[in-house]
Amino acid sequence: SNLPSCKMFGLGRSLIHRHLIRGERSRWKSTEVKKLTLIEGDGIGLEIANAVRKIFSAAEVPVAWEPVSVKPVKTDDGRTTVPEEVIESMRRNKVGLKGPLETQIGKGSVSLNLTLRRVFNLYANVRPCRSIKGYKTPYDDVDLITIRENTEGEYSGIEHEVVDGVVQSVKLITKEACMRVAEYAFHYAHMFGRKKVTAVHKANIMRRTDGLFLSCCNTVAERYKDIEYDDMYLDKVCLLLVQDPSQFDLLVMPNLYGDILSDLCAGLVGGLGLTPSGNIGNDGVALFEAVHGTAPDIAGLDKANPTALLLSGVMMLRHIELNDHAQKIEDAVFQTISEQKVITGDLGGSAKCSEYADEIIRNIQ
Repeated sequence: SNLPSCKMFGLGRSLIHRHLIRGERSRWKSTEVKKLTLIEGDGIGLEIANAVRKIFSAAEVPVAWEPVSVKPVKTDDGRTTVPEEVIESMRRNKVGLKGPLETQIGKGSVSLNLTLRRVFNLYANVRPCRSIKGYKTPYDDVDLITIRENTEGEYSGIEHEVVDGVVQSVKLITKEACMRVAEYAFHYAHMFGRKKVTAVHKANIMRRTDGLFLSCCNTVAERYKDIEYDDMYLDKVCLLLVQDPSQFDLLVMPNLYGDILSDLCAGLVGGLGLTPSGNIGNDGVALFEAVHGTAPDIAGLDKANPTALLLSGVMMLRHIELNDHAQKIEDAVFQTISEQKVITGDLGGSAKCSEYADEIIRNIQ
C-alpha cells in the first residue's frame, strides 16, 4: 500500500525488513526509551551530531544515545578493524547513527565505512533523493530511491600486485548477496507503493559478474507482478538521469555503480549535505549515516550543515517506528529550508550550524 507522500525520507514501519529478516519485530513501544549507538565521526562530525542530539531532545524523542569511537585498531594479523566497544554497542542496540569518517588514502589504509558494513553485514544501502520544496535546483520534483548492494563487487578489497607495475583487483559477486539485495529492493518497492524497479548493470561487458546480478534481479522480479521492471546499462542510466530524472522510480545495483549513481542523484536535489542514507543488515541491525565528507577545513567553526545527518536520523526514527517524532522533525527541517531565512552557507545563507539547529527547534515548537 502507498504510504502518505509527506513521509519523504525513511524506511518507515520497519516492516520493510521484518519480512526479509526472520520476522524480526520491534521490541519497544514508542513510550519506551530506545538506546541508540552514536558514532559522531571525524571533522565536522561532533558539531553536526550535537545539533542532531539537541533537535531530538527538543522534539522529545524517547531515545538515549550511546556515543562510541571508531578509531581503528590493529588485529594480531595486522589488519585494521573497528574497536570491540563499537561492535558490542551495535549488537546491544541494533540501530545506530553515524557521522562522516575520514579514510586515509594510501597503502595500508582501510576504509572504516567499508569495515563497518562488513562487520555488521550491512548488505543494502538505501538513499532517497527527493526535491525539497523551496530549495531551488535545476530539477524539480525529483523522487527516486537508490538501493545499492553494500558488501561486495569491486569494493571487496581484494587487490594484489601481479608483477612490478601491474596490479589486479578482483570483483567478487555472489548469488546470495545479489538475491538478498534484489529481494530487499522489490519488497521496498511493494511496501512503499513504488511502481517501477530498474536493475542497473554492465552485463554486456562483465557477463559473468553483472550477468549473475541481473539474473538474480530477473528471478525476483517474476514474483512481483504488480511492479514494473526493467534493466538498463549504467552509462545509459547516467545519461537519462541527467536529462530527466522523473523517468526513474527505484534503482537497484551492485556496489560500485551504487556508490556513483547515488551521489549523482544527490546532486540532482542539492548535494550530499541534504541527502539521508540508511544501511540495512541482518537480524534487525541498521546504521543510518551522513554520506558527505568530514570537511576538516570548517571543523570546529560552527559552519557545518547538519541536515544530512538529521534526515538520516529521521529515517532511523521511522525504522524504529517513531513515526510521529520523525514527521515533526522532518516538517521543521523542510520549513526552515523553504523559508530561506536561517540557513547555512552551503544552502545559500550565512547562519551558523547552531543557529540553523535553533531555527529548526523553533519550527518544531
